[in-house]
Amino acid sequence: MQIKTWATAAAFTLCALPGISQARDTQLFLPFEKVISEMTSAGKLDGSVKFYLAGVQPKGPVSVISPGAVTNKKTNAFNKTDQAACEWALQSAILSLNSAAKNAGANAVTNIVSFYKSNVRKDASTYECHAGAIMAGVALKGDLSTVK
Repeated sequence: MQIKTWATAAAFTLCALPGISQARDTQLFLPFEKVISEMTSAGKLDGSVKFYLAGVQPKGPVSVISPGAVTNKKTNAFNKTDQAACEWALQSAILSLNSAAKNAGANAVTNIVSFYKSNVRKDASTYECHAGAIMAGVALKGDLSTVK
């Protein structure tokens, strides 16, 4: 009898608070270069690896070392604006690609696309982020390359 009372109370609470029982997934398209510039200014990136969204052609010949490097980063969005949480997740994704490029001997990540839930979205100036009440996430896919 006590278990039935507890289950009823739990069900009532979830119905009374629909914000808790329904997940939010807001899709945002935010400026990519802004975050790269801020990371470089803050010393999080040393500039030895450059980042090029699909549609942005590097100056000089490109040689792909490792195609299709993927990173999928999430961050705590609690008590942050969607934009702040997305920028934090993008920073994590960029740091991951930066490390992968250096480990592969590359000096660039080219042809970067948003890759949320394995769906490719190409844009020459923005990245895709999904923000919820608790988490925000950014997934990127790009080619580890050398640019001469």
